[in-house]
Amino acid sequence: MLAHVEWFEPDSFDQSWDSVWEGTTLALLAAALVVTVLVRAIARVWPGADIPFFARMAPWMPFALRIHLAVSLIALLSLGYYLSPTMDLHFNVIGVVLGAVMVVVAVGMVTGWNTREAAILLIAAGPIGMFEFGFWEVIKRVDMLGPALFVLITGPGRWSADWELGRAREATRDQMRIAVWALKVAVGTALIVVAFAEKLTDPDRAVAFLHSRPEFNILREVGLPIGDLEFVRIAGCIEVLFGLLIISGALPQIGVVIIGIPINATLFFYGTTELAGHLPIYGTMLVLLVYGSDPELREYVSSLWPFRSRAGVSAARPAASSPA
Repeated sequence: MLAHVEWFEPDSFDQSWDSVWEGTTLALLAAALVVTVLVRAIARVWPGADIPFFARMAPWMPFALRIHLAVSLIALLSLGYYLSPTMDLHFNVIGVVLGAVMVVVAVGMVTGWNTREAAILLIAAGPIGMFEFGFWEVIKRVDMLGPALFVLITGPGRWSADWELGRAREATRDQMRIAVWALKVAVGTALIVVAFAEKLTDPDRAVAFLHSRPEFNILREVGLPIGDLEFVRIAGCIEVLFGLLIISGALPQIGVVIIGIPINATLFFYGTTELAGHLPIYGTMLVLLVYGSDPELREYVSSLWPFRSRAGVSAARPAASSPA
């Protein structure tokens, strides 16, 4: 239901915001916003469960994201793509340079050697790719920016060459708070951008995709009288909801399960391409699950703004130690 339509329906279609402004679409988008607010309200009463088994994995999350990024980059490059299956690499000077960027980043990530430099190169890979593929094609892969920022802020973590050489240390709590915020905002934004770009403003492409793979209209498959166009509208708004839930970070354990099911289900149909493209999202889901299982880190995940002024922190400390 939430496959990247452009990856498998490459034909050209006209985009229009007309369908977005229709009453049904606006109502569904409003419902997505209401559900997000409701989830945050529930999280104030019950923020989630403490699961020590997952919580103990927190120090290894930079390693997990590094591996997800490295495998994604090498897999995409082996298939002849830059950062996405919509960005075909050609055997020319530009193609070789862009491919070399991906290899250097992947080596830095998988070995953990000069990892922050590799993360900076991956961040720069976006603007570099815009010269060849355009602005919007790169923006749709902003989910790669999240893991890159996470690794840049926290460092490579354990099981890395930088760690063994004494050039890296454990991330501080402030670094972890900012890193997980950057991660969830980037990945959540990517889901919202793709929902609009491939479904809500380009319904004809999504309908054409469903004509070739009618089983993806799961609502009709279970007996509901939902046409392809209406299903595309619903799927796009659900994807917006998933993006909002990731950015919100409330109840991350439940969110990972709900969001992970449809995102992983498409692997059965599209295998290698879908896996290579979605690995940064899978890594993000793992971080949210692990951090969401620790009572302190869970607060970092649900934080909407992690940056605190020095004056605010100084004022908060005496208040915490004063009697109620």
